[in-house]
Amino acid sequence: MKYIKNVNHGEGCIFCEKSAEDRDEENFILYRGEVNFILLNIYPYNTGHVMIAPYRHTGTLEELASEEAADMMVLAQRAIRVIRSEMSPDGFNLGVNISRIAGAGVTDHVHMHIVPRWSGDTNFMPVLGSTRVLPELPEETYEKLQPHFSDDVFSTS
Repeated sequence: MKYIKNVNHGEGCIFCEKSAEDRDEENFILYRGEVNFILLNIYPYNTGHVMIAPYRHTGTLEELASEEAADMMVLAQRAIRVIRSEMSPDGFNLGVNISRIAGAGVTDHVHMHIVPRWSGDTNFMPVLGSTRVLPELPEETYEKLQPHFSDDVFSTS
């Protein structure tokens, strides 16, 4: 609830705003590549939920330049390796929600979700209580994952 109550729901694009700022730890940016960056989702479906977004503001997958699309998949592979080695999930969901009807919270800046999954990670809380239970605060997840995203470690994985 701390994040939901205190997050700035400004009028601009969160991906453009956060990537333009020089506050990576505060914005939970784990990695900055040439054309895409990786950040933690502050409203995660599960602990370790990250997103990959291009710096360029574009609304749909088909509008991505070939370099942006290819880099997004390479970063997804690397992010999965990091999350797998640090958090030992049983699986992953990857997704790109295009348009509000498809579940996009940010509809005008395409981004990919990587959600680690564990056996038994679903329970009655989302169904009956309309809430999720996460065992770790985003700051703790960031602190755990960020060292694995440094250029010398991450770019060679």
